[in-house]
Amino acid sequence: MTSAAFHVQQVRRHLETGNAAQALADAEQGLAAHPRDASLQLVAAQGLMALERFTEAVAQLEALTAAAPETGEAWMRLGACRLHMGDMEGAVDALEHGVACAPDSFIARLQLAEALQAMDRTDDALVHFFRAVTTAQARGRWLGDQTTAPDLRERVRRAMTIIDAGRHALFFNAITPLVEQHGTDDLRRVAQALEGYLGLRRPAGSPDPRQKPTFFYVPDLQPEPYFDRALFPWYAALEQAADAIRADLQQVLAAREGLQPFLDFSGGARKSDFLDNARDLDAAAWDGYFFYRHGKAYAEHLAACPATSAALAQVPLTRIDGHAPEVLFSLLSPGTVIKPHHGVTNSRVVTHLPLIVPPDCALEVGGVEHAWTEGRCVTFDDSFLHAAWNRSDRLRVVMILDTWHPRLREVEVQALTRLVETIGTFNTRAGVA
Repeated sequence: MTSAAFHVQQVRRHLETGNAAQALADAEQGLAAHPRDASLQLVAAQGLMALERFTEAVAQLEALTAAAPETGEAWMRLGACRLHMGDMEGAVDALEHGVACAPDSFIARLQLAEALQAMDRTDDALVHFFRAVTTAQARGRWLGDQTTAPDLRERVRRAMTIIDAGRHALFFNAITPLVEQHGTDDLRRVAQALEGYLGLRRPAGSPDPRQKPTFFYVPDLQPEPYFDRALFPWYAALEQAADAIRADLQQVLAAREGLQPFLDFSGGARKSDFLDNARDLDAAAWDGYFFYRHGKAYAEHLAACPATSAALAQVPLTRIDGHAPEVLFSLLSPGTVIKPHHGVTNSRVVTHLPLIVPPDCALEVGGVEHAWTEGRCVTFDDSFLHAAWNRSDRLRVVMILDTWHPRLREVEVQALTRLVETIGTFNTRAGVA
């Protein structure tokens, strides 16, 4: 008996040469001998589609998806058939199943976006247009006519037009009510920052070449590696609580529970890209005991450290759903160096309250070294190139927290909060890290 794989190979060869009738005949012959083979059922459906026998193809694919619902290609083919038949709701349902099984299938995602657009589900369509294009471009496709199949070029151009218009409208609408209420002058810097982010204007680079935020740059904020203490009236209460906070820390260190790596390497990055450790890079070089991370409160940690929790309640922390604040005890192991890097934005700043500082530990921002003093806060702009090290033989611990840039106006803080939340929600839906 001829194997199912042989029949599949023959069918695909006929489809590639445009001989759809022979492809279907070979598929049917193979199915007579191997009626349950999913690969043969799939290529049989492709033959039917090539012959524009869509009703029969739909029946074949519906049976296949019912029997093997994890088969992404079958769902995507079913979606394409239903599109040809004008069944937009059915197409969307099938294509959503398909891209759930195979998230990187950018052509199927483009089809899904087009179907959603036809149903006037423009917000959902925008997300899938964006993800289709960014996924394709990450693989070297759809970067221009040379990397786009001729039959897709017009559709891809249309997708990019929809993406540009849709993202611009979505993000500007986030701040429009504040612009209408307060006027354009008060929000000029935020609007210019958004224009730079969207590529509508040449990004206004910092006048200081040491400052290069990786995500969002607000122009005309005085660039300063370190900030004057006078800008932070809440320092006094935090520093007065330093001994009590250190007592909370000692309880954490004694229990050694709740600590987690500060850095996430699940995306394929290497620890050595960010850290040096003269002793053992595989050990816990940089750990955190988080009170807030990406805006999420760690209620158990706050309850376990009552003095710290009470002190933090006096600090005007950055509050952005899904993003901020970021507050933790930062534990840097002996012999560890955090390599120079830039933060994401100059719109918020980072404060350290040093709690345990052995000799030969320091912070460097914009090439300017700062030696921590236990109990004395320091605030810096981490969009400047910065690094830190613990070259001692003991643990170093500082409490890290983030607040808004002290030279932002309150209405700018409101606008940036809305804007970052809107961008973050869109990027999350679109699968952007």
